[in-house]
Amino acid sequence: MSNEEPNYIVAIGASAGGLEELNTFFERTPHDGISYVIVQHLSSDFKSAMVELLSKHSSLLVKEAKQGMTVHRNVVYLIPNDKFMGIKNNKLQLTSKDKIKGPHLTIDTFFNALALDNGKKAIGIVLSGLGSDGSEGVKAIKQAGGMTIARNPQNTEFTSMPEHAIATDSIDFILEPQFMPDVIASYVKSNDEVSENTKADKINIVEIVDYIHQNLPFDFSDYKDTTILRRTKRRAAAINIYDLKDYLLFLKENPEELKALAKDYLISVTSFFRDTEAFDLIENTVLPRILENLNPGDEIKLWVAGCATGEEAYSIAILLNELLVGKFKDTVVKIFATDVDSAALLYAGKGTYSADRINGISTKRLKEYFNFDGKNYIVKPEIRKMLIFAQHDLVKNPPYCNMHFISCRNLLIYMTPILQKKIYTMLLFGLKTNGFLFLGSSENPLTIIDNLEVVNKKWRIYKSLKDKRTVNFDTFALPELSAYRQTAAIKDDTSKNINNSFTETVNGLIANYIGYLAICVDIENTVIKSYGNTAKYLLPQNFNTNLPELLPRALAVAYNTLSKEVLKNEQFASVKGIMFKLNDVLMEVNLSISPINIDGGKQKGLIVIFNDDRATSSNKDKYPLFNEIEYNKKYTEGLEEELTEVKNKLQEAHDKLITSNENMQSFNEELISANEEMQSTNEEMQSVNEELHTINTDYQLKNKELAEINDDLNNYFRSNINGQIFIDNNLRLMKYSPGAVKHINLVSSDIGRPINHISTNIKLDTIVEDTKYVIEKSTLVTKEIEANNGKWYQVMIMPYLQSGNKINGAIITFNDISELKNTQSELHKKNEILLRINEELEYVKKTATNDIAIPLTDIEKRIKNLKDLKSPDVDVTELLSIVDSSVKTLRSLANDLARKVTIDHDNGLN
Repeated sequence: MSNEEPNYIVAIGASAGGLEELNTFFERTPHDGISYVIVQHLSSDFKSAMVELLSKHSSLLVKEAKQGMTVHRNVVYLIPNDKFMGIKNNKLQLTSKDKIKGPHLTIDTFFNALALDNGKKAIGIVLSGLGSDGSEGVKAIKQAGGMTIARNPQNTEFTSMPEHAIATDSIDFILEPQFMPDVIASYVKSNDEVSENTKADKINIVEIVDYIHQNLPFDFSDYKDTTILRRTKRRAAAINIYDLKDYLLFLKENPEELKALAKDYLISVTSFFRDTEAFDLIENTVLPRILENLNPGDEIKLWVAGCATGEEAYSIAILLNELLVGKFKDTVVKIFATDVDSAALLYAGKGTYSADRINGISTKRLKEYFNFDGKNYIVKPEIRKMLIFAQHDLVKNPPYCNMHFISCRNLLIYMTPILQKKIYTMLLFGLKTNGFLFLGSSENPLTIIDNLEVVNKKWRIYKSLKDKRTVNFDTFALPELSAYRQTAAIKDDTSKNINNSFTETVNGLIANYIGYLAICVDIENTVIKSYGNTAKYLLPQNFNTNLPELLPRALAVAYNTLSKEVLKNEQFASVKGIMFKLNDVLMEVNLSISPINIDGGKQKGLIVIFNDDRATSSNKDKYPLFNEIEYNKKYTEGLEEELTEVKNKLQEAHDKLITSNENMQSFNEELISANEEMQSTNEEMQSVNEELHTINTDYQLKNKELAEINDDLNNYFRSNINGQIFIDNNLRLMKYSPGAVKHINLVSSDIGRPINHISTNIKLDTIVEDTKYVIEKSTLVTKEIEANNGKWYQVMIMPYLQSGNKINGAIITFNDISELKNTQSELHKKNEILLRINEELEYVKKTATNDIAIPLTDIEKRIKNLKDLKSPDVDVTELLSIVDSSVKTLRSLANDLARKVTIDHDNGLN
């Protein structure tokens, strides 16, 4: 099986903290016919030991990748430390890192190549690590139809890589490593089949979205099904739930998970100067044209819709700030940055970004527009004051109007075409004539293209052309607020929606036919619903949902006065003959207001009806006549009361502000003091860091010396053929030289065992007692011992001394003295032979001495006698002298012979 090419290849990107995760993953990976490729961040100077380490935790074959190596199933391939790796035609392609300058994005490199080579058979996994490597790669795999998984960043120390991958909205599952193999197996099993649960999933998704809408201020019903389904399954899989029906039950029991799911639906992906070429165009073309078209005293209004965490809004502010020079230096700028995600807005409002989030900003701009606090980059006040962050829902809320520039990028791609059409219309309404619209590269405003001039097709920059737009509530699809809506089961909703739609149509037709306008407002005068022609009675500019601001002056005065009476008395009230001029047409209008209860009586509201005098000519007497002076007086009195109330509240707020300011002043002083302490601590830490660096360098040198010493010792042990063993104070084996195995039966697993548990090949029964004696008495014991094979060894036991002459065990040394013993034995045998010869010589000496001494003595006596005779014969005298000399010589020879035998005997004994 391992020699066959795989159907699927799993690419795993890992960096800091990834080893433990890889071990956990492969401990649970079966022989499933899949290939695995591990791409790590490794130093070119560091030789990785991952092959040996990972092999202990995987039943699969683990090997290091080589150029041109074919990928086989049930094999794990590891990237070499000094290479980039790709894949083509199922063969690994390696490239030296030295040939590529800049950041080594090894994970993105392989993921991109795998997406091209394997398409939907590619699976990408991003584990923990620093940086954003892998983010572009998972997008490529997802676009090719493959599956992507990320480690849950909440449960890892190094969160950057999985967080960036998840932020791309291209991750299918967020899981712990131990659960990933099961998800992969399930994906492989069902990838080529039509899922039986597809229909059920769609029904469950509708129920989940509807349940969110009932309990939270979010309506995702018009978001794309694929986006919602993928994100829902991802959240469910993170808590080991794979059936959406079960996940819906879990949501109903866990409100916090419901909030987390809704937050996951929200798109919060952005960065500084995202798409540099597009921002260059805005800097050099769009913003200069806006400035040139300004009238004296005009302020610039820009709107960044769906601003997420604010990077794009700050980018536009920086560009605009650089252009506000010369005659434009005093121009007032208001950048409205809005999003439905309150948590993202809170983050954006602080203007504080970590180092890994300021990519795209040049060094010059970073220095000029950001302060660095040692950890994070903080937007400077002159840029921050240009922005106004506010919560705004494009689906529910009306647009910001009279904007010179609107940016709404990569948000509409997640919505259905119907919702896109509504939002495009809102954005168009919010633009001034000749205002600019900036969209995402995948978004196309075909529904409003007739009102736009294309400035740049590639980067989706458009200019508004239409001068006038009439107000139409249906265009903006003003919502019935979630508090006023009741939603039942899916089947009931279907019939209810049909009935509601029919009722809305009939009511609108009747209102237009009779000629009246009915508007429902809440207690804050916010428009909830309308029936009839709004353009007939309401102002067409400065659109918002506050009714008094939409009314002409006379109608607004009448409405404000009459509505207060109705809310106070909770009774119907009306007035007729209100004269005003709208669109150059003089009109006389009747106004009636009736109180209503909203949401089952939980909230109060008003029904406001406008109709012209001709439509109700038969009922004129029922309406009191409008007295403009009286109503103006009441309106003025109301304004005075409101002004008094506002003044009181303002004074209270002013007092609280003074108190808060004092507290903030105290707090600021404490912060200054704390900052000084932190600065001092930072300097101390810097000093400590330098010392640690020096110490570290010393330790590296010592380690090098220890390594050399260790090499010397190892070579010494290898060269010592006689053998040595080291024993600790508890008589446990600590170490031994290779030569020691001839005397004691040792293997590497014997390290740590007591010496008396190990059999020996020598005839030394007292080795344990002798070793104890040496350790206790700190003395030396030497013995000559015969081995079982007949050889002789000198066994020397001496104390193992540490620094300070502390005894920490013993050293047992074995010296082969077999040749010495053999030599001694031969000498002993020769000595015995010499002793025997000496005894024989002693006997010869005694015998020879006696045999020679007796005749010589006799001859000497006779010569002496002959000399005593004193013979006159000269010849005889001469003859005696010669004989006497010969006898003396003969005795001297006998004495020499006796002495020579004694000397040889003595030498032989030695």
